[in-house]
Amino acid sequence: MEPGNDTHISEFHLLGLSEDPELQPLIFGLFLSMYLITVFGNLLIIFAISSDSHLHTPMYFFLANLSFVDICFISTTVPKMLQNIQTQSQVITYGGCITQIYFFLLFTGLDDFLLAVMAYDRCMAICHPLYYTVIMKSTYCVLLVLVSWMMSALNSLLQSLMVLWLFFCREVEVSHFFCEINHVVRLACSNTLLNDLMMYFAAVLLAGGPLAGIIYSYSKIISSILHISSAQSKYKIFSTCASHLLVVSLFYCTILGVYLSPAATQSSRASEVASVMYTVVTPMLNPFIYSLRNRDIKRALKRIVGVPVM
Repeated sequence: MEPGNDTHISEFHLLGLSEDPELQPLIFGLFLSMYLITVFGNLLIIFAISSDSHLHTPMYFFLANLSFVDICFISTTVPKMLQNIQTQSQVITYGGCITQIYFFLLFTGLDDFLLAVMAYDRCMAICHPLYYTVIMKSTYCVLLVLVSWMMSALNSLLQSLMVLWLFFCREVEVSHFFCEINHVVRLACSNTLLNDLMMYFAAVLLAGGPLAGIIYSYSKIISSILHISSAQSKYKIFSTCASHLLVVSLFYCTILGVYLSPAATQSSRASEVASVMYTVVTPMLNPFIYSLRNRDIKRALKRIVGVPVM
């Protein structure tokens, strides 16, 4: 690969999860199935919430937004991967790669913020039940979502523009199935110190900040639960938080595994597997986690398919 200050490269090459031709049909079928399940499952959640007036509450408003973001999140990476497998091509245009970086960062940030907002909502509902309806007004809920969008969009725009300023070598090969910013920046021929600093700053602020908020919210929730004497009440409160806790654990454990695990850092294959977990598997499992552990969602889904609700 000949290095050069070529800012007008026309394309990158995504090496994908495997270069073995015999595995390509299996990977295509697997990821197509996961993509369809994710889109259909999250659309069902959105439709169930929008069609049932009993679910027009802050908790389900945030859940509907999370489902929408999950659809967009997986649609940022998987369709292009499927297209490349189908056409037996590894090419993604320079503009397509930058666009993929932008939307990937946007929806990753939104996932972070929405999970934190949902934890805050549960904290208000459990720790301050008498003031919950006063605090969590519809306008305030919309404002929380809008602020999440604005902060995520600002971060993704800034980081994408900083990638545009880099000089790239010719015939750039990305050893991943999508244009993840870490992999793309490492291929630049110019100095990437500012990009690295920006990525670390964004990780601390936009991932560490929401995670700290989630931990604080659940510490308050646990403290409130410990002061409740009724075992039945404790179980009821825990059951309302269990789904969210499971999603948070799945998302953060896998995304932190990509960026903090020594194995993921040293092995591109380990990094790709971990990336699949939080970019594909987590959005696919979210509808199952919320629908299987939530009676209100199950009732709404039964009404949609015409099953009598007891």
